[in-house]
Amino acid sequence: MKTEFHVHTRFSHDSILTALFIGIMCKLRNIKCLVITDHNEVKGAQKFQKKFKKYGISIIVGEEIFTKEGEIIGLFLKNKIEPNLSAKETIKQIKKQGGLVYIPHPYEPYRYKTVLQEKCIKDNKEAIDLIEIHNGRNRDKEISKRQEEIAKKYNLRGIIGGDSHTFFELGRNSIFLEDISKEKILKAIEQGKVISKKYAHPLAHFWTKIAKLLKMIGKGDINGICRAINRKCKRKK
Repeated sequence: MKTEFHVHTRFSHDSILTALFIGIMCKLRNIKCLVITDHNEVKGAQKFQKKFKKYGISIIVGEEIFTKEGEIIGLFLKNKIEPNLSAKETIKQIKKQGGLVYIPHPYEPYRYKTVLQEKCIKDNKEAIDLIEIHNGRNRDKEISKRQEEIAKKYNLRGIIGGDSHTFFELGRNSIFLEDISKEKILKAIEQGKVISKKYAHPLAHFWTKIAKLLKMIGKGDINGICRAINRKCKRKK
């Protein structure tokens, strides 16, 4: 089945992707399984898992967790894992739920604040199940090349992640898997076939900024809006 890993929805702070648009894109692009990994949240994935089951679309529940050393994804989770723990403790919490440890974008110069430090990858390599060797928001081939080099360096199982936050990104980075059960998915990934591998959509990062702004406006977060404007002004200088 056509599967896309690392997908964000409106339950993430930087996405406004709704069930309606997810359903439309899955139909148009024949996606049969989505691995939803919202930032510091699992309730969206759990909600969509129930909703899309009747349409023949499988949802794997995940969470992209912000740790003290960068982001780590947990797959097949039952409960939310709190952010801002150490990387080691976060991995421990994922394993405690019987989940899989997935490292997103292990190298990304434009997102250095959220990339898991390589030292953490090295120190925890025995517990890591998957690591991205390509992220759908990579801006060029050199970033993907560096990500693949890190995976090979520590002998880790590679995966392609879409990192989709918008409807037009869905289906651009996907693989074909024979089995998505928790027990067999790692073997299926090793034998999986890459269907589509593309780099960042020209509008992807722009729309993420818009989504963040809209959510801050909706919450009445004046301080957040001011900080965002201030950062933008500093960059222009």
